[in-house]
Amino acid sequence: MIGMLGKRLLLVIPMVLVVSIIMFLLASLVPGDQARTILGENASPEAVAALRKQLGLDLPPIQQYFNWALNALQGDLGSSIYSGEPVTSILAGRLPVTLSLMVLSTLAIGVVGIVLGLASALRGGWLGRVLDAISLVGLAVPGFAIAIFAVSLLAVTVRIFPATGYVPLHVSLGGWLWTLVLPVFALSLGGTTLVAKQVRDSAKDALAKDYVRFLRANGVSETSIVLRHVLKNAAIPAVTVLGIGAIASLTGTVFVENVFVLPGLGTMATQATLNHDLPVLLGIGVLFTLITVFINLLVDIVYGVLNPKVRAA
Repeated sequence: MIGMLGKRLLLVIPMVLVVSIIMFLLASLVPGDQARTILGENASPEAVAALRKQLGLDLPPIQQYFNWALNALQGDLGSSIYSGEPVTSILAGRLPVTLSLMVLSTLAIGVVGIVLGLASALRGGWLGRVLDAISLVGLAVPGFAIAIFAVSLLAVTVRIFPATGYVPLHVSLGGWLWTLVLPVFALSLGGTTLVAKQVRDSAKDALAKDYVRFLRANGVSETSIVLRHVLKNAAIPAVTVLGIGAIASLTGTVFVENVFVLPGLGTMATQATLNHDLPVLLGIGVLFTLITVFINLLVDIVYGVLNPKVRAA
């Protein structure tokens, strides 16, 4: 298992390079001039040309990327073309918001999904039908549409939750949680139903096994059977789905943060795209890639803990 994790870590650098190259090429295709965007439409051609030279935008695209990659390998992601602030400072200031959304959404997906899945497997009936209906909604409707609906209903009409804004964790724990309820709901609905269906199907298969009948015949309580045997077997396939849900939550923050006006990396990515701020876009892409690799490694570790066959392999 250690060898497998080592091989995954060796793939980090080529993955980051591929992602950065793709993002650089896509950003270069976006119409517009960064220097013109900074100086405004009324700036003289001479001033625009001077700023392009100062920022290195007059160099060929290949050389621009090569210079960025060399600096990035040394830990320097450059500075924002629009504000001049170091990209690492921008990422450090906005990362806590995005991580808060992703971590809380992943916890919601895991906890609520497992509870609903087990309840549906044990009870069935109307609960299973409700779960299937919610699954259709969660999978068919994108997260930003759910976010807009949640804001309209629970923040504008009923006024239970705030429509926009963010309270940092160090300022108020309650305020931090309260401002993230609706964004987390929008991000986690689809993943929660996926985990719930996966756990339900796996739990049903486990409950039909001969060893469960043997345990029941020997007087083992139903609670012990579910928690010690059924849940472990049901959790193995659910871990993969949970990992996918965590990555989907990370990418979904780009849309949800804009709906709720949260000061995270998602809104920063949107602003950087509008401003043609390539260093910031590349920095966010690299960071998202590293987080995705970490999530996959964590999934492999948990999967190995739950499944002895993986550890043996």
